[in-house]
Amino acid sequence: MIKNLFTRFRIGSEAQSPDPRTSNDHERQFAALCTVPFREALRTLDTTLHGLTAEVAEKRLDEYGPNELSHLKRLGFWADMAHRMRSPLVIQLVVIALVSGFIGELKSAVIVFAMIVLSVGLSYVLDRRSSLTVESLGKRVQSRTFVLRDGVETEVRISEIVPGDIVLLQAGSIVPADLRLITAKDFFVSQSAMTGESMPVEKSRAIAESAVFQSAMDLPNACFLGTSVTSGTARGVVINTGTHTLFGAISERLSEIREETSFDRGVRSFTWLMIRFMAVMVFAVFFIVGLTKGDWTEALLFGLSIAVGLTPEMLPMIVTVNLAKGALTMAKKKVIVKRLPAIQNFGAIDILCTDKTGTLTQDRVLLERHVDIVGHTSEEVLNYAYLNSYFQTGLRNLIDRAVLEHDDLHVEQNCRLVDELPFDFQRRRMSVVVDYEGDHVLVCKGAVEEIYACCSHYQIEDEVYPLIGMIHADLFEEVEKLNREGFRVLGIAYREFPQSKTVFTVGDESRLILLGFIAFFDPPKVSATEAIELLTKAGVEIKVLTGDNALVTEKVCRDVRLDADRFVTGAELSQLSPGDFSKTVQDCNAFVKLSPAQKEQIVKELRNCGHVVGFMGDGINDATALKAADVGISVDSAVDVAKEAADIVLLEKNLLVLEEGIMEGRKVFANIVKYIRMGASSNFGNMFSVVGASYLLPFLPMQPIQILANNLLYDFSQTGIPTDNVDEELIVRPLKWNIKNIKRFMVFIGPISSIFDYATFALMWFFFHCSAFLDPSAGAMQKESLARLFQTGWFVESLLTQTLIVHIIRTKKLPFFGSRASFHMTMTTLIVMAIGVWLPYSPFASDLQMVPLPAVYWAWIAAFLLTYAVLTHVVKAWFFKRFGGD
Repeated sequence: MIKNLFTRFRIGSEAQSPDPRTSNDHERQFAALCTVPFREALRTLDTTLHGLTAEVAEKRLDEYGPNELSHLKRLGFWADMAHRMRSPLVIQLVVIALVSGFIGELKSAVIVFAMIVLSVGLSYVLDRRSSLTVESLGKRVQSRTFVLRDGVETEVRISEIVPGDIVLLQAGSIVPADLRLITAKDFFVSQSAMTGESMPVEKSRAIAESAVFQSAMDLPNACFLGTSVTSGTARGVVINTGTHTLFGAISERLSEIREETSFDRGVRSFTWLMIRFMAVMVFAVFFIVGLTKGDWTEALLFGLSIAVGLTPEMLPMIVTVNLAKGALTMAKKKVIVKRLPAIQNFGAIDILCTDKTGTLTQDRVLLERHVDIVGHTSEEVLNYAYLNSYFQTGLRNLIDRAVLEHDDLHVEQNCRLVDELPFDFQRRRMSVVVDYEGDHVLVCKGAVEEIYACCSHYQIEDEVYPLIGMIHADLFEEVEKLNREGFRVLGIAYREFPQSKTVFTVGDESRLILLGFIAFFDPPKVSATEAIELLTKAGVEIKVLTGDNALVTEKVCRDVRLDADRFVTGAELSQLSPGDFSKTVQDCNAFVKLSPAQKEQIVKELRNCGHVVGFMGDGINDATALKAADVGISVDSAVDVAKEAADIVLLEKNLLVLEEGIMEGRKVFANIVKYIRMGASSNFGNMFSVVGASYLLPFLPMQPIQILANNLLYDFSQTGIPTDNVDEELIVRPLKWNIKNIKRFMVFIGPISSIFDYATFALMWFFFHCSAFLDPSAGAMQKESLARLFQTGWFVESLLTQTLIVHIIRTKKLPFFGSRASFHMTMTTLIVMAIGVWLPYSPFASDLQMVPLPAVYWAWIAAFLLTYAVLTHVVKAWFFKRFGGD
């Protein structure tokens, strides 16, 4: 039967066959089921208007699988390892290990392989463990939808949707599958994710008999997974789910390209800087050693060992583990990170744009007043408001629920719903038409200004009077009074129609009678004042972006001590030139009566001005701004489209939680920068030491096996960085990537290590008489012993100074006293330093070509370490004072 239906739908070539094996088969079948009478489609899908039974739905879930896209699946072990092995740093180490094994240096190859295992393996284990934990927590923010199961409205996970389900859609919903509409009322869908169209598209259940469609997207009665509902209500029958959907087919063919953040670009830039730096060093050392020593095989092995020593191979692991640890820590603080790279941007936020309701206020709306236009309590106003909220079938918000809490009211048995005009963000009102007291009464509720614009009369008690412009100020006196007291005020109006009229449109929202007002109160959060104070102290500027009016917003801002001298309206913004718009959005902190597009424009303009912008919102009107921000922040209770657009989801809509998350993001960034600064400065200093020693000494300054062992131990000592403590002063303001400052740090701090390397060279050459190597009378064994003594001495000094220096660099304060490292980092440092001291006397000494060091050597090294620490601290303190700490 389905094959015969394909004739009304064309995809690609006319000669194309509807064979099930073709890539377009699911789309063709979907289109066919959308073009036949809907009851025929229901029979084909073996379902009814009452939906599936729970038993049938469970069987179909087993048959068709979960309603998920293929790109959401986690990589398997081998695919994950292959992805990690593509890192240029890892590829470089693999090449070095292969070359070392090829020339017979198996010990060197084993050590390099151990470094790969340490970097890639540890990164995999910790990243997978944290991902599984965050994934389990993330189940709390899975999107859900309403379906009919056993004829009853039931909320299920989107992943549990199956073909044949009857889905209920309303403003704010995400379309959970590819479906055909069977009912629709003023139904508009945003298809921008699929087509790039910015304007919503109207959908309906009807389809013209003679219509021929070139694409499934053209079908007026079809909705697709990945689109979202902007207004109206509808019901639809699910045809395709998961990878069989139009969006699912795309996800199978194309891998998702994640936008590179500034932090990603910075890490990549640093990585290639180090690789280029290493390449120059290796060639220079290779030729210097080859020319001065005459052994080119030895020169190659030494050059490869230097390449390993200069490669920041632990960088991927340090970054991944820091981000993963940050995600776990933030999850404990009820902040769910959907994308790990978002953590750094979270910490870099310097402007936080937020909506008002539920963030600055308690999100607990109470109906406090129901008055006529002169301020007298009116039961009739309450009755009409109750009818409006009770009979609407769209998305019931907090205001509707507050009205319906007046359960002492009841709807009469002969009162029924005739029609409905759902809310949308352009009209800012909604209406229901009910059969009430012998008439069809249109009851309209919405923003006062919009309601007023639709009215031609007003009512006081039982008298109706014409509404003329000159009494506008008098009528709005009560509204302004309530607004100044912090109330949210909505207007109530009505119009009576004869019972013969049964179909209504937006055009019928005219010549209404203004009945009165209902006033709600949403008290400020107790924690808001403290949170704003903490965020301001942390260098985060807060801007309120709301669709509410200036009077209510001003009251709330005053209560929470948010500094806002000027309240700019959306109408004012629309009249500004680009230059004035940019200046206004930077200078002002409160924007009112905004449309969704204006929220997005403000966020984009702030980003264009160089700010890192976070946006916190929970409504469908916040979705575009959430996507436009550097970090989109939503909450667990948000509408589906807002949660999908967000990078981070708060399980509590509380600014205190947000402040804690921002601080954790800064700690993550600070610990990553510790490794980068240390690696850059250490490598820069080693350049002077290695080049000079390779040229000046008659033997290698350190054996290749010693360089590799040194680097392996040093790498192990760095595994404690992700757990390190971070000084409060390092995170008092937003942290941003600053490659120029890192290069300066490298230039000023790096050469200090070379000073003590050359001091060690002098100590070994003159004090311990390694210069006897040049004595013509010295035999081969004596020369080898002297060379090994020199190499062992530099190995120990190099390892101890490199391992110790992270404790100097990690803080601006006096190390060990003013600021202490974490227990894990302290222990890894002590363990590695202890191993370095022990190795010359260990059973492994001969394998590493080491010899025991004289006792007096340790006194010299202790003096070197103390002097090195003091000098580095002095230069570091001067550097941060001169150039800042970014």
